[in-house]
Amino acid sequence: MRRLQRHGYLKEERTRGAMESVPRHLFVPENLLSSAYVDSPLPIGGGQTISAPHMVAIMAEAADLKGGQRILEVGAGSGYHAAVMAELVRPEGEVITIERIPSLAERARLNLSAAGYSGMVEVVVADGSLGFPEKAPFDRIVVTCGAPEIPEPLKEQLVDGGKLIVPVGSMGYQELMRLTQNGDEISVENLGGCVFVPLVGEHGFHLR
Repeated sequence: MRRLQRHGYLKEERTRGAMESVPRHLFVPENLLSSAYVDSPLPIGGGQTISAPHMVAIMAEAADLKGGQRILEVGAGSGYHAAVMAELVRPEGEVITIERIPSLAERARLNLSAAGYSGMVEVVVADGSLGFPEKAPFDRIVVTCGAPEIPEPLKEQLVDGGKLIVPVGSMGYQELMRLTQNGDEISVENLGGCVFVPLVGEHGFHLR
């Protein structure tokens, strides 16, 4: 964590505390345990990855997470990012994370349970590009996969004052965007380049 702070990725003590509280080794495949705390994305199966710690820090701080918020994550992966966000919105907050690949969703549930977060994070199998209208609106929506454009359903599921963090671009390179809902207006900020696996779905990429 000190390295992330030195390089300017990790600025807030709350975020550092949350990331130090989550045992990242419980969220990586067994054959990659020796790399669990390396600042690099790691494969978790199904063509998906667990994000590098620096990117988790950047997205968590960009989302400005606070206790008691309702959070939607699109792209559960192994469950690690959801656990970090759960730490930042506890004790009254709620995290719902969507995963399109059933086997990964089940593994995320097991990982979250092993780490003690099963009661704080709900894992849903669905098309994340549609959001989760059953529990909308959300204070924050964090997308951990790259979209070709900002999905309209996600904009519509923000509370007034809510923020949406989403990588937007091609399947090989994206820009991390932060949208803030202000009444009838939406402000958009570009937070810099990044590379994520693609968001696949009705409002994402259409892969064969």
